[in-house]
Amino acid sequence: MPLAKIVYASLTGNTEEIADIVAETLEDLDFDVEIDECSNVDAQDFLDADLCIVATYTYGDGDLPDEIVDLYDSLPELDLSGKIFGVCGSGDTFYDYFCKSVDDFEQAFLSTGATKGADSVKVELNAEDEDIENLEAFAKALANAVEENA
Repeated sequence: MPLAKIVYASLTGNTEEIADIVAETLEDLDFDVEIDECSNVDAQDFLDADLCIVATYTYGDGDLPDEIVDLYDSLPELDLSGKIFGVCGSGDTFYDYFCKSVDDFEQAFLSTGATKGADSVKVELNAEDEDIENLEAFAKALANAVEENA
């Protein structure tokens, strides 16, 4: 079975819930899923995965969460050619830069040579019904990309 590595940063629990929704969908699609809070992993952990996913919130006015900065800084040093990636996360439209950390991680993954498997999903605060549907579709698109890449 293909391996999906999901790394998340969550302050209020919203992004952890988002990561769990993606993980459950991938497990239903016969993926082995490893899900970890970002302070417990190293960017090199993605080297063993077929599918690399980051779920992050955006702090304040477009800032990366402090606890995920090391992962973000280390990611561009990796060669993830042949791997599929996806990014999702939560934010608050009250701020000028809604879910900017999602965009930042997308660019970081692109610099590794990994292939974007699905459009990023941005959730306003916590996942509502429509967001859950979008996250499930995101996971399915990523799974299809991994299958096509195999």
